[in-house]
Amino acid sequence: MSFPLPRAVIFDLDGTLVDSAPDLAASVDHMQRRLALPERGEAAVREWVGNGVEKLVERALCNDLHGQPDAALLARALPLFWAHYAEHPCVHSRLYPGVVEALDWLAARGVPHAVVTNKAMAFTTRVLDQLGVAPRFAAVVGGDTLAQKKPDPAPLLHALAQLGVAADQAAQALMVGDSAHDVLAARRAGLPVVCVPYGYNHGEDIRHSQPDAVVERLDRLPGLFAG
Repeated sequence: MSFPLPRAVIFDLDGTLVDSAPDLAASVDHMQRRLALPERGEAAVREWVGNGVEKLVERALCNDLHGQPDAALLARALPLFWAHYAEHPCVHSRLYPGVVEALDWLAARGVPHAVVTNKAMAFTTRVLDQLGVAPRFAAVVGGDTLAQKKPDPAPLLHALAQLGVAADQAAQALMVGDSAHDVLAARRAGLPVVCVPYGYNHGEDIRHSQPDAVVERLDRLPGLFAG
């Protein structure tokens, strides 16, 4: 499938641009140790990432994707996670291969791009800064920028507005993500959506969510555009 060159591109962060699982796992395991609970490890955390920190912590406490821990335990756990992650948000996190090349290609053609993530804004900006790509994005929308998070379309439409694309022109933009929530948010906002298969989608093949296209790496993204 080919697309016309988009007026703007919105990228998800974790699992699309950045492999953040190692740092998230370190904070989960720190939290677990402080609570005298078993560490969960990076492999498990990779299966649980993608719906915000509170869901990640709930899953870690229960060792279950659908777990619902005791409210008192969750109230003790969340501050432990946040305190550790606030000090170590980008120790081992890295850009995925092909990210810089894709951003360079879009910039050379004057296509503005944004990040829309469910990660809290304070951590989002720190990760982008530390990885050296913050200046590349004309807009950044975090999980606490609005009352709504993905898969609600509001964060995508908010980013598009900052990029000069009206809601009724959303079909002329593009969403790039890695999860079923990214696909659903894009559909609700009226954007076409391309996904990468290497991210955080709870162990499910992203093709099952029927994005418009899948690219193995983001430097393959330019090959989707006609002309």
